[in-house]
Amino acid sequence: MTDSENSPRRESAKERAPEGMAGLAKGLAIIEAFGESHEHLTVASAAAFAEISRASARRCLLTLTDAGYLFRQGSKYRPTPRMMRLGAAYYESASLPQLAETHLEAARDKLRESISLAIFEDGNAVFVARVEAERIISSLAKLGGRLPAYASATGRVLLASQSTETVTAYLENTKLQKITSTTIVDKGQLLKRIDNINRDGYEITIDELEEGMVSMAVPVMDNEQNTVAAMSMSASSARISIKQLRKDYLPILQTHAFELSQCL
Repeated sequence: MTDSENSPRRESAKERAPEGMAGLAKGLAIIEAFGESHEHLTVASAAAFAEISRASARRCLLTLTDAGYLFRQGSKYRPTPRMMRLGAAYYESASLPQLAETHLEAARDKLRESISLAIFEDGNAVFVARVEAERIISSLAKLGGRLPAYASATGRVLLASQSTETVTAYLENTKLQKITSTTIVDKGQLLKRIDNINRDGYEITIDELEEGMVSMAVPVMDNEQNTVAAMSMSASSARISIKQLRKDYLPILQTHAFELSQCL
């Protein structure tokens, strides 16, 4: 019995449910081929791998080429960096929370405050990992929660890694609303705060999302010094002063953000 007979047979196009997007399924089957030690595909090899006709394979390859996922060299189609980023995006989103967990726990144990990790997505800071302290004081910073980038310490740290043009466009196209009486909505003031993050390496917000709450965030960077996430903590502004945050809490948060960065 051959290896191909031993391995599970891929679902052919005619076996798929009639309501399925057959064209998408064919294209995904071809994309999968590049993950199985195929440096390039021809129309014939793509058709054989995906178990579709050569005409369908050719259409899929041309569509992927037009979309920037493949480039053509004669009869061969090779993946571009854009296709590689499909896998990289999954790896980063899947592994970052797991990698962060021990560092978040260590920071929580030292600071005795809840610690979160957020990424930038569609103009929001999205929490992808969080460890709670015994004293839970905020309902906004929760796993899967989304905070507007302009009004949150985590969001501003993530915005600070973007180009000036990107940040300006974001502020121009975002409806800046006062969430509390102290939420900063002046674009010039926000740009100055975001610029200061690149100089200072952290951001603190006071009562901007919730009355009586202070939040502090620092960047988490990959090995190319690109900000990929923000590590943050929140506390009652009646219990912790800004001076205490900067003197006693910031160095610990930065240490654990740096240690997580070393893993990326």
